Amino acid sequence: MSGVDWLSHLLQIITVSGQLEVRCAYGAPWRVAWGQAAANEIPYHVIVKGRAILEDPESKTARVLQSGDVVLLPHGAAHVLHDGSGQRPIRTRETLGSAGWMLSENDSQGEQLDLLCGRFFVAPPHDRLIRNCMPANFVARGLDGQAEEGIGTVSNELADLVGLMRMESATDRLGGRAILNALSSALFTLVLRAASRSGKAPQGLLALVGQPRLAPAMTAMFADPARPWKLPELADLCGMSRATFMRQFQDKLGCSAFDFLTDLRMSLAANELKKPAISTEAVAETVGYHSVSAFRHVFAERVGMTPGEWRRLAYKRKQDAV
Repeated sequence: MSGVDWLSHLLQIITVSGQLEVRCAYGAPWRVAWGQAAANEIPYHVIVKGRAILEDPESKTARVLQSGDVVLLPHGAAHVLHDGSGQRPIRTRETLGSAGWMLSENDSQGEQLDLLCGRFFVAPPHDRLIRNCMPANFVARGLDGQAEEGIGTVSNELADLVGLMRMESATDRLGGRAILNALSSALFTLVLRAASRSGKAPQGLLALVGQPRLAPAMTAMFADPARPWKLPELADLCGMSRATFMRQFQDKLGCSAFDFLTDLRMSLAANELKKPAISTEAVAETVGYHSVSAFRHVFAERVGMTPGEWRRLAYKRKQDAV
């Protein structure tokens, strides 16, 4: 499965919007902490210049980030960024710009950091599909010193996009907020593309790049999610026994094939239910359920509300946005 294949399929199903929130201009020592994000939010950080230590308080792990690195936290876990010195951080001051994002600075002359912080928004129930498909956090490199001049590698494309975001966030120009939000949305896709090509993701869809034998099953489910797939069929597509397929899918995706397929179907159903002319019965059949009651039960279990409640909520959101 190529990065383009699964990513294009995924982004046809879900809608991701982005928002830059804070630009940090710090000299060491500094420290910033973020709490657990909401279920439909994915925090991101871009190290434009300098270095930072990313700490996960829950797992007690730390990771060094350098210029050009972009980190995403799909599960929205609480985390800390700091300079690594262990010294008491210098007091910061914040200025809110007219574009809606905040500039946070300190007066230290220590090692300098230029950091962009924001978040992506994934509407429910698509946020569940993202959480089940992605590792808890991952880093994409935005600089590639090995690339030939003029050659557009993924990492260099990412660096170019980050450069545009930095330029827009450096001034308070007309239309800056809209441009930064649009660039943030593009950042999501480029980060996933870059991370998928690294082959280092421990779990989730990104890890499939290093497991091409599982690709036929994933491609088949994305292409025809309504089909009544059976485990032996999916295993045969991958040239594996049923037991081997189940084990490898769980190990790499972090969920079973049927859990993934169900989340995929419910995301598609949520999109279809926004169309007033399509009945719940028709939506159920479209995503592979011949029993409407079974569909309603699974939808309520995964989404937290019935198809009718979801339809009414989607209509209300649409009216409020007008």
